[in-house]
Amino acid sequence: MVKPNLKVKIGSLELKNPVMVASGTFGSGEEYGNLVDLNKLGAIVTKSITLKPREGNPPPRLVETPSGILNSIGLQNDGIETFIKDKIPFLNKVKTAVIVSIAAHSINDYAEIAGRLNKIKRVDALEINISCPNVRGGLEFSKEPDSASAVVAAVKNRTSKPIITKLSPNVKDISEIAMAVQEAGSDAVSLVNTFTGMAVDIETKMPVLGNVVGGLSGPAIKPIALHMVWETARRVRIPVIGIGGIMDYRDALEFIIAGASAVQIGTANFVNPKAAVEIIAGIEGYMRRNKIANMKELIGCLKT
Repeated sequence: MVKPNLKVKIGSLELKNPVMVASGTFGSGEEYGNLVDLNKLGAIVTKSITLKPREGNPPPRLVETPSGILNSIGLQNDGIETFIKDKIPFLNKVKTAVIVSIAAHSINDYAEIAGRLNKIKRVDALEINISCPNVRGGLEFSKEPDSASAVVAAVKNRTSKPIITKLSPNVKDISEIAMAVQEAGSDAVSLVNTFTGMAVDIETKMPVLGNVVGGLSGPAIKPIALHMVWETARRVRIPVIGIGGIMDYRDALEFIIAGASAVQIGTANFVNPKAAVEIIAGIEGYMRRNKIANMKELIGCLKT
């Protein structure tokens, strides 16, 4: 059989395959560069950057739970100026798509970051993080269709790059938010971000996390995330990127068959740095075994 075509399109951005590494789990790729061939990835989604540097939340910031991880990093980052100065030179050497995740506490700040990044050729697309549960106000823009679409419209006004909006599962109807950002000009949606959760130390009778609450990721959330992706993909016209507990190629294929045009690998990167490239190989092997020539044949082929 001829080598399967794994290419997918996210708006005007074409990816060599549908597997990305998720924001906050892979840095900008430097930490993994000696372990993984970054050029095999469909895309690198960078850690979220803000306009000014952020120290993040007080420790402890990470706790393992049954089948998952609670994190409360709090969007720690060095700000956009340092990102452009220190990270772009490395990313210029990488021959795969670079999607920069952006976060802010105001619509004006989202727009300002987008405007600055629009001038940088190496940035192929933006992922608007309106759904981080680990910072005060982090979910403000993802809670209602109007506030979510206002952020997208402001970013759209300042950039010509494809826009992906990352949605929170901690809402009444995630597909309603997806439809709103679609109408505001988002080229795709990624879902889901982490679920709000907490852990308690029974000896001290105190929260384990310094921020009390954090975001739950990992295999524990996969069935719920998969349902949300399936539900959303049926309602929107734009591509859906599936996220949530994807640990191997079988998990990734479930999301793709349910309607995701691409997937992001997050928690699995902490367990196995080579997870994403192994998932790419697994998808290709599956396509060969089943004589599937093109990814288009798999996306949304769920029989119901």
